Amino acid sequence: MKHSIESAYCFFHQKWRVYQYSNSPQQKEEIEYAIASYVETMNSELYKQLAQGRTDFLLSHSTFSSDIANAVNQLEAML
Repeated sequence: MKHSIESAYCFFHQKWRVYQYSNSPQQKEEIEYAIASYVETMNSELYKQLAQGRTDFLLSHSTFSSDIANAVNQLEAML
């Protein structure tokens, strides 16, 4: 699982940094799509742990910004 944590952290952290400072709605949408695609293939146990029971974690536009920040913080603490 350590490799899964490291991989997810690197990917999420990079995307979050770009998302956070982007003024482009299209770029933000592309990042949300990239994260959703990643979630489909990531370690399911890790996702469940990060999501804390939320089935739409990282997948809902309305909560994406707080979700990705939360995921990065949780993953950083696990490293």
